[in-house]
Amino acid sequence: MHTEYFIVDKDNPDKEILGQAAELLKQGKLVAFPTETVYGLGANGLDEEAVATIFQAKGRPSDNPLILHIAHKEELSQLAAHIPNNAKVLMDAYWPGPLTIVVRRKAVVPDIVTGGLETVGVRLPDSIVARKLIELAGTPIAAPSANTSGRPSPTSAQAVLVDLEGKIDAVVDSGNCQIGVESTVVDCTTPVPTLLRPGGITLEMLIETLGEVEIDPILSGSFELAPRSPGMKYTHYAPEAPMVLFEGESSQVVNLLLQEINTALAEGKRVGALVSTETASRLPAAVIPSIYGRRENVDEIATNLYMALRSYDDHSVDVIYAEGISEEGLGLAVMNRLRKASGYRIVKG
Repeated sequence: MHTEYFIVDKDNPDKEILGQAAELLKQGKLVAFPTETVYGLGANGLDEEAVATIFQAKGRPSDNPLILHIAHKEELSQLAAHIPNNAKVLMDAYWPGPLTIVVRRKAVVPDIVTGGLETVGVRLPDSIVARKLIELAGTPIAAPSANTSGRPSPTSAQAVLVDLEGKIDAVVDSGNCQIGVESTVVDCTTPVPTLLRPGGITLEMLIETLGEVEIDPILSGSFELAPRSPGMKYTHYAPEAPMVLFEGESSQVVNLLLQEINTALAEGKRVGALVSTETASRLPAAVIPSIYGRRENVDEIATNLYMALRSYDDHSVDVIYAEGISEEGLGLAVMNRLRKASGYRIVKG
């Protein structure tokens, strides 16, 4: 399969170029496109056969639900059997933006989108390119991250092509994504809204807006049979080499990480280290570093995280040691992704 490549400006996308990509979506084809979080792999979300090709291209488990992306708030009523008041509050506060709201679905939403659940996750992205593409396609777009299932999500069109060139019909390129981690997912069907996946809308922001938010226990690694949101049940975001995550107070984490690195080097292993700017200067010369940013700038870390993980695709290492960060604010989303990427191989400091 030939993968077409479209380039548009992120602030003022060419309608004719986007129209070509939208026409492919109307035909049941797969189109990767940018959002403010990561690049998504889009298909007509109401076309069961088109959605099935997402799972085929990604190698994605069929019980892993997808998010439907819409272009206008009003379109939620076409998909939701009921819109709870808490959902309306969140929509008013954070849409368009990196927030997915889980609601009871209407019959128009295919089972393949929801993994057989009676709920569906819906998002109104902040990206002008994404919203315009959805609008031109004239249908909600089902779109998980545009990568091979389990791999680090793509924050550039080039990263999409590394995984999916020749497997999908087109890529729309408008540059790198700004946020760098997937949307926050909140289940609004529960008596108290439940955080299913941390993201760009932080837990602190949700509590300030709603007053009370529960955290799903699966975020600590307690897997359930039926994932209620993308990224809950399966290993995600993982580089090719096994990764070990170090968590805890910063100085203790760094000391433990350096000890493990020196031990591994003494054993003759090729070692990668996913670390902060501050820790990078303390690494032995033999280590292959990937620097995600400064500890005090969690936005920078989130933006760089997946690119840093993907950088090890170009290096043959036996093991990667990763430095954890504080879970405040966006740090909760970063740590969630690092825990998943490590397969919960964690050393506590």
